[in-house]
Amino acid sequence: MIVFDIDGTLLDLNGFQPELIPLIRKLEYSGIKISLASGRTLPNVTPIQQSLATSGFVIGENGGMVWDTKEGHPIRKLADGLRAKEAAYWLSTKIPEIDPAGIESNRWRETEWCLNETAYYEKIKQVILNSDYSDLSIVSTGFAIHICTPGLDKSTGLKVAFDQRDIDPSRVIAVGDASNDIPMFKLCGFAVAVNDVDEQVVNNADHVTEEKGTLGTIEFLKQLILGV
Repeated sequence: MIVFDIDGTLLDLNGFQPELIPLIRKLEYSGIKISLASGRTLPNVTPIQQSLATSGFVIGENGGMVWDTKEGHPIRKLADGLRAKEAAYWLSTKIPEIDPAGIESNRWRETEWCLNETAYYEKIKQVILNSDYSDLSIVSTGFAIHICTPGLDKSTGLKVAFDQRDIDPSRVIAVGDASNDIPMFKLCGFAVAVNDVDEQVVNNADHVTEEKGTLGTIEFLKQLILGV
């Protein structure tokens, strides 16, 4: 199995690269199942899975939501996001520039809460650290700031999904580009980074592509298909 992050890895602001879907299909035909692990909500991720026609599972909200409809498993909700939402509204009283309503997809978010103001990441971390919400995790993906339940990350959701399918994580490749992908890098047997901006991401990867972002993913897929 290969588990892909979505934003910055499979998708960019222009959507899919034209070469991507045929490469994904070749891997699926060869017997390698493709799964997705994203900070997006399930309603955002499932259409992407459907468009790629992959046979794996979906992890949403940075590990908070697990859905393996291909194997007939029910949706698993691993946390309650109410406290994260409360923290966002409290933060807006301390940092006036923050819109607590956050990103548009928060209307479907169940286990965390996301804010748009990525430039305030360090300030948000500091304010939260000295508050009653200090147990919450603050994660920046470059697209949004995620306020998360402590101990919940992509590896948490992946462990549930792997257990449901009886998959050995050491036989899984993880592909991503940002700090929120590091937990799944550590869990899986081989990790590919398609971005070298974050030193921590690079240090936790087994391989870093020469091309970056979605082009890096295509580079890796071509190399893998040649190997297969």
